Amino acid sequence: MPIRTVTVASAVGLHARPAALLASAVNDSGLDVTVALPGGDPVDAGSILEVMTLGAAHGDTVTLAAEGDGADAVLDSLVELLSRDLDNE
Repeated sequence: MPIRTVTVASAVGLHARPAALLASAVNDSGLDVTVALPGGDPVDAGSILEVMTLGAAHGDTVTLAAEGDGADAVLDSLVELLSRDLDNE
């Protein structure tokens, strides 16, 4: 299972708009993707509510994991997404 880590760049962390953009990108990929804080349980990255309840703040490092064909490319694109301040775009 491919895994990537990324630092959350959005000023408000993974709340509201950033969570919605992440969930949308995951759902568009058609893959099962999880996101987790270090030491925490992974949540469904395709669910806005689950991503928001994760409580990831600006500067936190999260781990993304995916299964399926093209998982590496999907994770790379999600890392690029979370590396940007999505609140200011």
